[in-house]
Amino acid sequence: MKKLIYLLLIFVFSVQAQDMNIETAKEKNSRMRWWREARLGMFIHWGLYSIPAGEWKGSKGHAEWIRETAKIPLEEYDSLAGRFNPVKFNAEDWVRMAKNAGMKYIVITSKHHDGFCMFDTKETSFNITSTPFKRDVLKELASACRKLGMKLCFYYSIMDWHSPDYLPRRAWEVGRTASGADMNRYIQHMKNQIKELISNYGDIGVLWFDGEWEETWTKQLGDEIYKYIRSLDKNIIINNRVSKARSASEGISGNTACAGDFGTPEQSIPATGLPGVDWESCITMNNNWGYNKDDYNFKSVKEILHMISDISSKGGNLLLNIGPTSEGLFPEKSIDRLAELGKWMKKNGEAIYKTNASPFDSLPWGRCTQKKIKNTTRLYLHVFDWPKDGHLFIPGLENQPQSIYLLADKGKKLFAQKKEDGVIVTLPSKAPDDNLSIVVMDVKGKPKIISAPVINNEFGVFVDKYKVIINSKDTSGCQIRFTLDGSVPTSSSPIYKKPFEINNTTYVSARIFKNDLPFSPVSKTEIKKIDPQPSVEVQTPQPGLRYKYYEGDWTKLPDFNALKAIDEGVTPDFSLLPAKKSEKYGLVFEGYINILNDGIFSFSLESDDGSKMYLGNNLLIDNDYCHGMKEMKTVVALQAGLHPIRVVYFNATGASGLKISYQNSGRAKESIPGSAIFH
Repeated sequence: MKKLIYLLLIFVFSVQAQDMNIETAKEKNSRMRWWREARLGMFIHWGLYSIPAGEWKGSKGHAEWIRETAKIPLEEYDSLAGRFNPVKFNAEDWVRMAKNAGMKYIVITSKHHDGFCMFDTKETSFNITSTPFKRDVLKELASACRKLGMKLCFYYSIMDWHSPDYLPRRAWEVGRTASGADMNRYIQHMKNQIKELISNYGDIGVLWFDGEWEETWTKQLGDEIYKYIRSLDKNIIINNRVSKARSASEGISGNTACAGDFGTPEQSIPATGLPGVDWESCITMNNNWGYNKDDYNFKSVKEILHMISDISSKGGNLLLNIGPTSEGLFPEKSIDRLAELGKWMKKNGEAIYKTNASPFDSLPWGRCTQKKIKNTTRLYLHVFDWPKDGHLFIPGLENQPQSIYLLADKGKKLFAQKKEDGVIVTLPSKAPDDNLSIVVMDVKGKPKIISAPVINNEFGVFVDKYKVIINSKDTSGCQIRFTLDGSVPTSSSPIYKKPFEINNTTYVSARIFKNDLPFSPVSKTEIKKIDPQPSVEVQTPQPGLRYKYYEGDWTKLPDFNALKAIDEGVTPDFSLLPAKKSEKYGLVFEGYINILNDGIFSFSLESDDGSKMYLGNNLLIDNDYCHGMKEMKTVVALQAGLHPIRVVYFNATGASGLKISYQNSGRAKESIPGSAIFH
């Protein structure tokens, strides 16, 4: 009987696996290999929005969202198609610039949120072949990519402000009702366009989705589209935004059960990467994704190189964005940076392509990538800060270096000296490159890294007393010695045996010793004693919060005190009230939070769109401006009792969300319960 049940379970799992297009690890590794090795790609946001170039009827600061942010009526925005004529567009020039800059793939907007298609689609006349330009730019880019050996990939927006079937409508679109709209028909329209993109342009590397955050898009729809795409092309790679996988606008997968092959942090780099997960940070070269003629705030070449280095050292890819003009040209500052980037990559690209994440937890002077070469590991040391004394210390490295040299000058052999707690490399007085230099070190076998001890410092501050705990994974035959004055531990410093308490601000240093010799780098941390904010006396507090409800169109939080509330009352917690009439609204919550004991608290404010939190008269968290679900945190010391709390929030469009959580030392993070809230 047990055997029969076992066989049935295997059968059910195999059917589910086939239905969900689950691959073996070997099959997925094969499919993802080129993308993992590439490390660097070009993102291109191009469409009708390049014509107004960020300005509409005197209002500035717009870009690819201009139809939404400037509230342009559909017919008026559609008229831009009659003016789109990028006569200076040259596909080979674009691809060659990307290739010469060291990029291995291009992701271009086939359709952005405005619904305009940059390709010849049979599904709508709102496409590039209906413009004065008439040519299919994706077709020309596909041809240029094949000729020059570049992978072509397509961005595709799930959200569509133009389609009569897509829902929801924009709240400000007066007169454009949802009557007759059919989301099922829109899903079929999507499938038809996806099939065109996969069938008509040769080998496509990635389908890069976006705009999945509105409530009409579900996990089930994402799974359905993912499976449909894989049925058309089993080798294609699909990002996690095809589904409801990202937990915030940063694009980090919060639901691993959702479809998608890689995470998509946006305008950010995860602090420690995403171990065990494929990921790609998409980042603009200036402030905007689409072209804005007034946006000159371009990142420097040095900043871009450090981003590439940082991301590669954490096992991710960088997708660097360009916003072309309506003429079909890259902005001059983008071209300049691509050229400089190319010069660096030509000399140093070996330290980026086909590399794996760093074996070090951190390095004080830069980053590290690595490659396995037969029985050797090649460490690429990315030196951000060239040492003034000519000595580069690689902390915790046990291996004896076999060879060491500058990547920009392979004939320049360097001297390395093995120490108990690492390796010291003697460098030339001047760095080969002022932006970023690479030192190459070969070691036999796998790198053996002794990490510094970890000193617990959850919040960095305490109120009364603090229990110091020091841990290390490298303690076999070793001892941890520590000091409490910030000095470097020596063989005569106290041995750490068990947790101990401190009751004043203390600088704790710790280091591993073996045979009375230093065996690890030093870890240091300041643990600071602070006074808690005093509580307040409240006569006969009542359960719940007072709220005020407003309606308006904002891109940042307004001064609600200067506005008239549409509604007000008492609510049991911070849950969002149903919008009364508008998709665009604001809320103010006011009351008191009851703190049960003196201590340190971490508060978390997550919202879509903007929000702020005040405790007493102090602004605790500022999470203001239009964005998807985004979390911000801070730490505060509080005295037991009631504390005035005020939260202000606005929703601009689309999905809405507000989550407020707190965490006391040693306790799990939790939403603030109604039992802790009064007015």
